[in-house]
Amino acid sequence: MLLEADSIGKSYGGRRVLTSASLRAPAGSVTALLGRNGAGKSTLLSIAAGWRASDTGVVHFDGVSYLRPRLAILAGQGLFYLPDREILSPGIRLRDQLEVVRRRYRSDADIDAVARQLGILLPLSALPPSLSGGETRRAEVALALVREPRCLLADEPYRGISPLDAECLTRAFRCLAATGCAVVVSGHETDALLDAADRVVWCTGGTTREYSSAAAAQSDWRFQQDYLGWGSS
Repeated sequence: MLLEADSIGKSYGGRRVLTSASLRAPAGSVTALLGRNGAGKSTLLSIAAGWRASDTGVVHFDGVSYLRPRLAILAGQGLFYLPDREILSPGIRLRDQLEVVRRRYRSDADIDAVARQLGILLPLSALPPSLSGGETRRAEVALALVREPRCLLADEPYRGISPLDAECLTRAFRCLAATGCAVVVSGHETDALLDAADRVVWCTGGTTREYSSAAAAQSDWRFQQDYLGWGSS
């Protein structure tokens, strides 16, 4: 298991968000992290990335255990965290930002090939404020692909984009996993996420349930009723 956040607990202002949640990300697979609003998906993902500190629990990455993981340390080991916020610098051309990432991590990625894969070859010379919402999200995923990460944690990458943009991201995540990367993607776009996923982690009631496949999740009556809403009146 390349990445594992184990027995994670987290409270905000006395409100317990996570009690004992876990997230496992094996190499070469796409894991969908699902849950209702407020279930703690983003909190769990950011703790696994070392972006936010947990109250309890431990994060394991590539065989090393961290009680207080830090994103800078995990990033140096091959983790890329794509948060649910804008990460592109508005005053720097997209190509230049991709080049900075490529050089910073000594990647062999072909920027033009990555841009072509994500349909942003023409916008490479543009500044981020001129991009559409879908182009912006594809450009952010391009940063991850240029990094050539061993593990990608993407928080709500499908939010607010078109179905065609979502299909493009799904192909990119699947291709990245095929290189051996451990990919975790969270969100509320259930159909897109289940289509992309090899595995599912359901965040509910402060804890998590893990499924070996999207089909296994969909066949669980608890997941059907409490998350998908099947059979509810």
